[in-house]
Amino acid sequence: MDVWYFTEQSYHPAWDKFPGALRVDIPGHHADPALMSKLLNEYLDQYVLADELGMNIMFNEHHTAATCLNISVTMALGVMARQTKNARLLGLGSIISNRPDPVRVAEEYAWIDNVSGGRLEMGMVKGAGWELFASNANPAGMMDRFWEAHDLILAAMTRNDAPFAWEGEHFNYRNINLWPRGVQQPHPPIWMSANSNGSATLIARRGYRMFGFIGGFPSKPVYDTYRRVYAETFGHAPQVDRLAYLGMVAIGKTRAEAAERTAQMKAYLASVRRMNAAHVAPSGYGGPEEFAAALRSPSRGRMNAGGGPPRYLPSGKAMSAVPTDAELAEAGMVFSGEPQEVLDQILAFNEHMEGLGHLGIMAQAAALTHEDACDNLRLFAEHVLPTLKGLDNSVPSGRMAVEAAE
Repeated sequence: MDVWYFTEQSYHPAWDKFPGALRVDIPGHHADPALMSKLLNEYLDQYVLADELGMNIMFNEHHTAATCLNISVTMALGVMARQTKNARLLGLGSIISNRPDPVRVAEEYAWIDNVSGGRLEMGMVKGAGWELFASNANPAGMMDRFWEAHDLILAAMTRNDAPFAWEGEHFNYRNINLWPRGVQQPHPPIWMSANSNGSATLIARRGYRMFGFIGGFPSKPVYDTYRRVYAETFGHAPQVDRLAYLGMVAIGKTRAEAAERTAQMKAYLASVRRMNAAHVAPSGYGGPEEFAAALRSPSRGRMNAGGGPPRYLPSGKAMSAVPTDAELAEAGMVFSGEPQEVLDQILAFNEHMEGLGHLGIMAQAAALTHEDACDNLRLFAEHVLPTLKGLDNSVPSGRMAVEAAE
C-alpha cells in the first residue's frame, strides 16, 4: 500500500472571525497576509518532510476559500518537483471544467513531469459547485465541458503529429503543439475523485485510479461499483492499486496527546459544512437524479458538501449526535490514538473495503500546529508506514469484482 500525505492548507485563524460561509462569502480582510505567508510555507515544509519520510504527496486546489489556500495544484506541484527527491506527485486535481484553456493545463502537467524526472500523477476533477463563483463558468453543460477538456488534454499530451487543430463544442484551437512533452509516455497515470456511483462508473470504464475523500465505510458501495464496472469493462478484477482512500490521521505518543490533536483536527469536519446552500449546487450543476437524491438525504440541500458522518457504524451501533473519537475511527473518517491503535484501525478499514492500494493521510487539519503536524507525520512514518508498505497492492481488489470477472 502506498501512502500519500495531504493537507487542505486552511487559513483557520479566520474561521471564528466570520459567522457565515467559509467559501465565496468570507471577506479577505479577515486574513493577515504575514500569517498567511507563514502558514503556506509551513504547509509546504510538511510536504517536504513527507518526502523525506518515504511518503508520496497529494495536492488539491480550491478558490475564494478560507478552508484551502492552495489555488493551483500545478503551481504547488512545480514547487515540490524541485524540492523533493523520491515522492510521486499527485495533483487531485486541476479543475478542468472551469479552466478556459485546457491546453495550458497539459503544458503545466508536462512541465512538472519533466522537472520531477517523471514523478507526476495527473488528476482531473469537475470541482465543487461553489468553484463556479470564482471562475464565472456556466454550470449548465459542465460535464460535457469537463470531458471535452479531458479529451483535449490527452490529445495534446499524446498526439505526435502536432501541430494539429481542435474544433469542439466548447474549445477551439488552430494550432496545438505541446512543448515540452512529458517524461512518462504516453502520459502520466490519471486519477479522478469520486463520491457517487455515477462518478465511479465513469472512472472505472476508463480504467483510471479512483480516490475517495473522508467518506468512511458508507462509501464502500462506490468502490464496489467501481470494481463491478471495471470487471465488466476489462474482463478481470481491478488491481488494488486502482483504488485509494483518504482519511484523517491523529497520532500521539500517549492517548491524551492523540486526543488533543484529534480535537483540533475535527474542526475541519465542521468547516466543510459551513456553506451557503445556493453555492453548493447552482442551477445546472448536477442532473435531476443528483438533486432528487440530495433532497431525500438526511443532509438535504448539501449535495457534495460533505453532509457529515454516517448514522450507523460497521458494528451496527448508531453513531452519536456528536461522534466520539472512537466512533470516527470505526467509521474510517479519523484514525486516531497511539501508533498501534491507528495501525489497527487502518488495517480494519482496509479489510472492510476489501483492499485498497493507496491511503491518503490528512495529518494536518484546521488549527493543528506545524510542530504537531510534523510529529504526527514522524510517528506515522516510524510506527505505521512500514506495515502498510508491506501490504500487497498487486492483487485483485474485492470479492465482488472477482466474482463479476469470473
